[in-house]
This record gives sequence, structure tokens and C-alpha cells, in this order.
Amino acid sequence: MPSPKAKNNGGRSSSSSPSSVGSNNGRYEFMSLSRTPPPHLLQRQGSDPTCARLRASESPTRRRGSASSSGGPSSSGAGAAQQMPEEDCMRLNPSLVGIALSSLLAVDLWLSKRLGVCACEDSSWGSVRPLMKLVEISGHGIPWLAGVLYCLYKSDSAAGQEVMLNLLMALILDLVLVGVVKAIVRRRRPSHNRMDMFATFSVDRYSFPSGHATRAALCARFLLAHLVLAAPLRVLVLLWAVLVGLSRVLLGRHNVTDVAFGFGMGYCQYNLVEALWVSPVGLQGMLGLWN
Repeated sequence: MPSPKAKNNGGRSSSSSPSSVGSNNGRYEFMSLSRTPPPHLLQRQGSDPTCARLRASESPTRRRGSASSSGGPSSSGAGAAQQMPEEDCMRLNPSLVGIALSSLLAVDLWLSKRLGVCACEDSSWGSVRPLMKLVEISGHGIPWLAGVLYCLYKSDSAAGQEVMLNLLMALILDLVLVGVVKAIVRRRRPSHNRMDMFATFSVDRYSFPSGHATRAALCARFLLAHLVLAAPLRVLVLLWAVLVGLSRVLLGRHNVTDVAFGFGMGYCQYNLVEALWVSPVGLQGMLGLWN
């Protein structure tokens, strides 16, 4: 007859057998995830559908799915955060106009640097730099203002005074308009430029548009329209205007687009001067109103 101790030992051994791991009085036991169970326990769990369902419910994928399907404020905020980068990427896509402008700017900078052959004495055409600086001074605003004031003072005829007076107003208008556009655009001068220009002002550190080009186009059109000049002199006036604009690029003062826009702006300014033309009678009337 077996002893009670043997029965107890047998009960312990039977309770610790692999067949009792799955259930204990109708209750399932869960093993620790930090330790790897023996192979016979893995086989037992794999054959038990209840353990399979428990593993599926505890999987990280299931937990993430349940968290995303909860529909709380955090899930909606996360969805909006995931959509924001896509919208930002759509805004950052360059348009056709932006690509065209960027390409034009790159070509402008490259061509301006290639044509700046008189930017310094060590350049390929450095020996021509003094001559280009003389052309630069010939298109400066101060010599033109001084020369027009002198001609207005020395003129004896009413027609000559009228022409010089309107040319003086055209030069003042050009200075104001160019200064306003430069202050608005604020485009820096080319990197290879040397700031050794004659009589510069605060807005002269900006490049767009070229004030010399606007003045050359305005004065050339004004002189050709209101002065009686022979054919050689008319050609010289045109060549002077073109040379002034070309000198701005050769000296590295401006980019090509600055000079091109300056020529167009000066050409249009003459139309404004003609529309605002002031006669001596009209000038006397304005002076009488002021007095």
C-alpha cells in the first residue's frame, strides 16, 4: 500500500507535468515573456486554440490597431500631423514660371560675370578700365544737372530756356523714379563689382535698375527730339547711350537685366516728360500761384 507521502509526491509530479501547464483547475496560466519557454511548452501552446487567440490579442499589431481605431482626439491629431508634410511638399513643388525665372536669373548672373572684363585692373581688359570710367562719369546725374543748369542760365531765347527747363525736370524725375525702384527691389550689385564709383548715394548700393542706363536712354531720346542735330551727331548720341549701358556691365557695376530694364524705363520716362511738358507761360502761372 503506498504511503501518503508517495501520493503527495505523485500529486506534485503530476501537477508539474507538461499536461497541466495549459490549465490549472480550469484556469489558464500565462508564462513570462522575458523567458523563452521549453520546446514542449511551445508545442503545447501551438496546438491549443485558446493560447493562439490569447497570443493574437496580445500582439503589438493588434494593440496598435485598437489604439488607432479608438477614434479619440489623439488619433485625429496624429492623422492631421501625417497629412501636413504632404501638403507642405505640394506647396514646395516649383511652378513653370518659377523655374523660368530661376533659369533667367542664373543666365543673367553667368553672363554678367563673363562680361565684367573691366571690373578690376587684373581683369582681361583691365587696361580699358580708365576709359570705361570716363564713359561712366559722362552718364552720371551730377554732370548732367550741372550742365543743364548752366545752359538754362546762359540761354537767351525763350525756346532754349523751355527745352532746358523740361530737360532739368526730366533729370529730376529720373532720379526720383530710379531711387524709388531701387529702394523697393533692393537687388545687390554683382559680387565682382568694386565700389569706387563717382559721387554715390545711399541707394547706389543697389543694382536694379541701372540709373546710368535710364538717364542715357532718356537724354538721348530727348536730345534727338528737341535739338536740331546733323546725322553724324545723331549717330554719336545713339552710340554714346549704348556705350554708357555697356560700360555698366563691363565695369561690373550692374547685371545685364539691370541695364536692359534701365533702357526700357528711360525710354518710357520720355513719354511721361512729354505728357508733363511745361511751357514758360505755364511755369510763370505756377510761380504766380506759389507767390
